[in-house]
Amino acid sequence: MQKSPFTNKYNKFRKLLIEARKKSGLTQKEVAEKLSRPQSFVSKYERGERRLDVVEFLEIAKALEISLFSFFRKLEEDTRQQ
Repeated sequence: MQKSPFTNKYNKFRKLLIEARKKSGLTQKEVAEKLSRPQSFVSKYERGERRLDVVEFLEIAKALEISLFSFFRKLEEDTRQQ
């Protein structure tokens, strides 16, 4: 198993987070404010400069108001097709 944050599956995970943020109509700054974090936090995980842990992901999902089930189902579907 690769340790790089740039595995195909992790890249898809990042892209789905970006897509979810945009569908929510939020900017990186607005997400950061909801998380009480700097905008650079959002920028770094979206660009793959930093990996998210489970707790951080759950906080982001809540801020974006996304369904965890739907998000992970989409991730699995998209990575199976590769």
